Amino acid sequence: MAARTGGLICFADKHMRSILKVTAFLAAVVVGPAAVAAGLTGAVERGVPSVAAMATSAVAPVPGLSAAPVSDRTFTPVVTAGEYARRAPVQLKSRSALVVRADNGEVLYRKNIDRDMPIASITKLMTAMVVLDAGLPLDEEVSVTADDVDRLKNTHSRLLVGTRMSRADLLLLALMASENRAASALAGSFPGGRKAAVLAMNRKAAELGMTHSHFVDGTGLSSDNRASPVDLVRLVKAADRYDVIRQYSTTQQHTVKVGRQLQVFRNTNPLVKSPEWAIDLTKTGFINEAGRCLVMQARIGEMPVIFVLMDSVGKMTRVGDANRIRKWLESTLRVSSIASANPGA
Repeated sequence: MAARTGGLICFADKHMRSILKVTAFLAAVVVGPAAVAAGLTGAVERGVPSVAAMATSAVAPVPGLSAAPVSDRTFTPVVTAGEYARRAPVQLKSRSALVVRADNGEVLYRKNIDRDMPIASITKLMTAMVVLDAGLPLDEEVSVTADDVDRLKNTHSRLLVGTRMSRADLLLLALMASENRAASALAGSFPGGRKAAVLAMNRKAAELGMTHSHFVDGTGLSSDNRASPVDLVRLVKAADRYDVIRQYSTTQQHTVKVGRQLQVFRNTNPLVKSPEWAIDLTKTGFINEAGRCLVMQARIGEMPVIFVLMDSVGKMTRVGDANRIRKWLESTLRVSSIASANPGA
């Protein structure tokens, strides 16, 4: 067993250089220079370009959104080139992917994470956060109006103009079923209207250190809603602090009355129904410019893991990628457990 484990580690050593590079990049973008100075310089000392050099080669900040420093209240993970990332990773079909331990920020897998991209309905996580931050009554009824009709992509909605429902139901449908009119109505009922909601979303992004993100609406229908995979890790980490978002985003289905009819809405992520998954939070997204997207926080064994899967082509590719990562991590955990239990075998 020791020989098998040693062989696995040796085989994966050839991946170390790219892992160390992404460690330096994420240390600069996610953790910040202060954290690097406090003890994340080991990768640099081993020959990786300096943190300053990596930071200047990263994605340029979006105009109009300040690169605010990370405060003590925001997500400041310790990024390391850990055991999981050193082992040969699975091959994913998503164009961009980032998998990170939620408890310490350890990078488990990365692919094409050095640019911002359209994020589609993942935007609705930010919409939900600013609505909840505003302390608006969840039992207050909100109307779906003609302003909530999608005239950009002409997407279909079962929420008819004139429908009235509680803000809680709108939040549930926006997070669970990715209902665009629900998200639009939430932004429309925000104090000061949609423009104020978008300003709050960009302000929240800056507070979270999402320096490569920009929001223009509450639905994600515009391709100008953009973020980097690193920023989406921050977004998921922040959204996971809201019990309402955790509960609503993982609800399997919900029935509401629309007009005279009862309408059943289902979760856009089929994995919430799978007994093989323990999902704490999730959000899907799709527009042509973004491809199929999926973010999640789930538990693999006892390990909390954040998944960011962007720009998948097939309808089920993002789900397939998530399953491939889960099986790989479970297999890796088993190998580690066996090796730890039999150190001299």
